[in-house]
Amino acid sequence: MVKAVLFDLDGTFADTAPDLALALNIMRRERGLPPVSAEATRPVTSTGARGMLRVGFGMTPEHPDYAAMRVEFLDLYARNLCVETCVFPGMTELLEAIGNAGAKWGIVTNKAERFAKPLLAHLDPDGCCACVVGGDTTPFMKPNPEPMYAAARLLGIDPQDAIYVGDDLRDIQAGHAAGMKTVAVRYGYLNGGAPDTWGADWVVDCPQDMIPLL
Repeated sequence: MVKAVLFDLDGTFADTAPDLALALNIMRRERGLPPVSAEATRPVTSTGARGMLRVGFGMTPEHPDYAAMRVEFLDLYARNLCVETCVFPGMTELLEAIGNAGAKWGIVTNKAERFAKPLLAHLDPDGCCACVVGGDTTPFMKPNPEPMYAAARLLGIDPQDAIYVGDDLRDIQAGHAAGMKTVAVRYGYLNGGAPDTWGADWVVDCPQDMIPLL
């Protein structure tokens, strides 16, 4: 029996790419540069500030200005968390089905809590989300299984009674390492190649495809 469904945030539960791109393009505008296209920024959304600064400014962590630029980017993103961000089509129906099945749902993301928790407050105004585990909730990030264990503890369940859903290879690795069943989604940002090659228990094209798994 499935007692909980846990989701990765960026690219799985919600389409956060537009607002991450917005923060980057505000930085570019303030420097007299044209905006970067969504086609360029969307594939690196899951890599956060590092990916965005590389696409927007050709900058890597070794650059002497990287630390300051990263702080600027994250501060801008914090002020524009939910301008265009929304849950993926079909997610609302899936969450309703999870509730109807008597299960809980939550978020396990590598996104820091300072962003993940306020974002969930926007996306889940009724407070149905049972837990939010961020990239800094535990000393480790995915693909380490510790965030998955932390979520299971918060929900009061055994990890093997949960399904973890993600759009990245590290999501599937973390879920399996924790003893969870896993779902890879084809509709996400897919940082890590083709979902069908990740060894997930199931691969789906849309959120509604997961309803029979409950």
